[in-house]
Amino acid sequence: MLEELRQKVYDANMELPKRNLVTFTWGNVSGIDRKSGIVIIKPSGVEYEELTPECLVALDLDGNVVEGKLNPSSDTKTHIELYKKFPEIGGIVHTHSSHAVAWAQACRDIPCYGTTHADYFYGDIPCTRELTKEELDEDYEKNTGKVIIETFSDRGLSVTAVPGVICASHGPFSWGKDPAAAVYHSVVLEEVARMALMTEQLNPEASPAPSYLQDKHYMRKHGPNAYYGQK
Repeated sequence: MLEELRQKVYDANMELPKRNLVTFTWGNVSGIDRKSGIVIIKPSGVEYEELTPECLVALDLDGNVVEGKLNPSSDTKTHIELYKKFPEIGGIVHTHSSHAVAWAQACRDIPCYGTTHADYFYGDIPCTRELTKEELDEDYEKNTGKVIIETFSDRGLSVTAVPGVICASHGPFSWGKDPAAAVYHSVVLEEVARMALMTEQLNPEASPAPSYLQDKHYMRKHGPNAYYGQK
């Protein structure tokens, strides 16, 4: 089971440079085996050209390395907090993709301006609050996970309906049922961030798409009577 997960996490990590979501080593993908509680994640600072499945690091949900000789991603604690809180998450991606980061640096939610966004994210993509200096000094990466959890709790959001977030002054995290789905949502998040930025450049007074249109597009793909695609 872990070897299969290891390959899936490796394949997902290798999708990031293919999709132009990472520069140098600015990104990581993890996946979890829910039966064993083992997380597999990219090692810290390893170039994608040098990455192999064997390089990946396996940890338990307490952050203890159970397999691997390299240091895990510096974002590991963020991933672990999300896995512990949300059992529906099976894979997580973090990148510094430029358009999503622009919104994060502006400390703004990404508005749902149209149907492309609504097809995958039910409403705006939220931006967290800034971490306090105390939270940063205490445990930056762990508290990044906690502020994501806080954002979803305070806003009553579902991680299934909204499979991504942007962390203020930092960048995007996305997730899905497995590592491949998490990468898919990361690609969509970056693209709708780009579209939203262009929308505001063309019309600074642009308004979000009507709620009924957003509902229609999300529900036709993900609702109980979804009819998009093939059965």
